[in-house]
Amino acid sequence: MMPSSHPADVGRLPIVYLVDDETVVLEALAWLLRTRRIVSERFSSAEAFEEMLATRDASWPDAPSCLVLDVRMGGDSGLMLFDRLQRAELTRVLPVVFLTGHGDVPMAVAAVQRGAFDFFEKPFSDNKLVNRIEQAFAASAQAIAQRRERHALQRALADLTEREREVMRLIVAGRPNKLIADELHISVRTVEVHRARVFEKMGVTSAVALANRLREPAS
Repeated sequence: MMPSSHPADVGRLPIVYLVDDETVVLEALAWLLRTRRIVSERFSSAEAFEEMLATRDASWPDAPSCLVLDVRMGGDSGLMLFDRLQRAELTRVLPVVFLTGHGDVPMAVAAVQRGAFDFFEKPFSDNKLVNRIEQAFAASAQAIAQRRERHALQRALADLTEREREVMRLIVAGRPNKLIADELHISVRTVEVHRARVFEKMGVTSAVALANRLREPAS
């Protein structure tokens, strides 16, 4: 891995990961981003980037991020790295912008059709590239927020008892307390207690909010 263009302890600032086997390209991109006050980290190969990735946990990235990736490199190609990132379900939280030479444009177009964020043919417009990186940050931030909500929902659901799950299912189905009590053969008062616990654990205050929360992670 080449030296970072900024100190490692950048906190939660948006960051661009640059992967290209041409040092001059990496340095030019890092300089461009630095002039726009965008943090970047440079890697000279797909393998070097994956070495970094292997040290990160499942919450990575936890700040808006973008990968600017050369299509054709010595060793593993950018397309090979992109395919592995897709299999790891990382390309939504880490949008990929490909850099390509003229002969590689069809491959880059195919990658965009498979989920890459965009591609730029060398030489490219600095302003257009930076604009797309900023749009990629916005997409990454949204995907990270959705992932956090999914994980929070999974933790909340895991905290429910089996009876609370049954009550929750019937609440979401629109059943009033009396019908829930009849269906589960428990008292209305017991249903009220379970309902209150479900709302507390799920972080909601109404049946409508509960139903909405259960739907949100799928968006």
